[in-house]
Amino acid sequence: MARRLHFLVNVGSAGYHPAAWLEPALPADAFIQLSHYQRVAVEAERGALDGLLFPDIPVQQPGIARAPAATLDPILLTSALAVSTERIGLIPTATTSLNLPYNLARRILSLDHVSGGRAGWNVVTTFEPAAARNFGIRELPERDERYRRAGEYVGLTEKLWDSWESDAVIGDQALGRFADADRVHAVEHRGEFYSVAGPLNVPRSPQGRPVLVQAGASPQGRAFAAAHAEAIYTTQLSLSASRSFSAEIRSAAAAFGRDKDAIRILPGLVPVIGATEAEARARFDELQGRLHPDSAPARQLARWLGYPDVELDLDSPLPHRLTTLPEGRIGPQGFFAAITGYALETGHTVRQLLTEFLGGHRLVIGTPVTVADHIELWFRTGGIDGFTITPAVLPGYLTDFVDQVVPELRKRGLFRHEYEHTTLRGHLGLPEPANSFAREPVSATGM
Repeated sequence: MARRLHFLVNVGSAGYHPAAWLEPALPADAFIQLSHYQRVAVEAERGALDGLLFPDIPVQQPGIARAPAATLDPILLTSALAVSTERIGLIPTATTSLNLPYNLARRILSLDHVSGGRAGWNVVTTFEPAAARNFGIRELPERDERYRRAGEYVGLTEKLWDSWESDAVIGDQALGRFADADRVHAVEHRGEFYSVAGPLNVPRSPQGRPVLVQAGASPQGRAFAAAHAEAIYTTQLSLSASRSFSAEIRSAAAAFGRDKDAIRILPGLVPVIGATEAEARARFDELQGRLHPDSAPARQLARWLGYPDVELDLDSPLPHRLTTLPEGRIGPQGFFAAITGYALETGHTVRQLLTEFLGGHRLVIGTPVTVADHIELWFRTGGIDGFTITPAVLPGYLTDFVDQVVPELRKRGLFRHEYEHTTLRGHLGLPEPANSFAREPVSATGM
């Protein structure tokens, strides 16, 4: 079968653009209304997209005076959405730095059962000191240790998800026999950071295990992704960078003994669509025009790079000194490297840069055909498997994508016309992992 595109949708509040909440059709408190997220899920499911990814940092973000920088708990939210959806995958973000392994493994697996095998887990490590303080942690470990902890954490979680074999539940009501206790296994994990007895008190997933998603792009994050991730939400701004990232991840995955083709690489994409190029540009300019002067894109870019006091010249290239990671910067290194690398590669002025990325992700402004052309080019030549669509405004810009771009991709034979599976793992074309506790089958000779 020919390769097919895969699409996740980044569902962040009212949308990815900082002025999304000012959309006249949206209530100001859309970000706390279940009905808002239900509308988003309906649109994504109508387009047969693979899954919804819900970002999360458990701390009140700065800038609350200008925008609703807050989120609902993604596991609770996805559990609610499981009831009103049928096929779309549901992927909450949860940090290994601030959760206990047994509890989080149980919550994600519970979501998987509630949704009929549609759950994933976007694995992150927390870099925000303010978030740590909300959990009574005075100081977070350095990045290397955070990822060592995460590696042990994920391995332990997989053991907990495997602690029930797939045929452990017998369910014989006549004989009063519920489960084969020999097929429910203690984990007895004693590691560098965690100690858990197990087993989990939830049976094995309908899809084998929930799908592991990862979004870190630092050197440590890429190594972690190669070792564990089944889908990767990454920031890539150029084809050359995308190819290099894909080759690095797949080569490292093979070195870990993994199938390099059983990883879905899905960089972020912000599509702004109009009937003409001019109309699409006008829509984006309208969004930009809603920003308060303190949130001007050039000023935001400098702050985001870690240089809050720098005034950027829109018609000059990004100053070379700003392409060096500032000392003490604690934000995502992958976004920083992607943007500064793209600036150096292209020599674009700041104004040009601001028309090609939004918040760290590739921005494509144009007609449905223009957006489809971009997706097809990257899919065929960029070493990727699709995109994580990151709508500037929700649900409206997602509706545009489903109504106008998805039919174009279907016409080209690049995307499914309807769901062909019932689980997230099935949508993504990922194999069901073997149970690490399952006993080896006995051969016909008994050997």
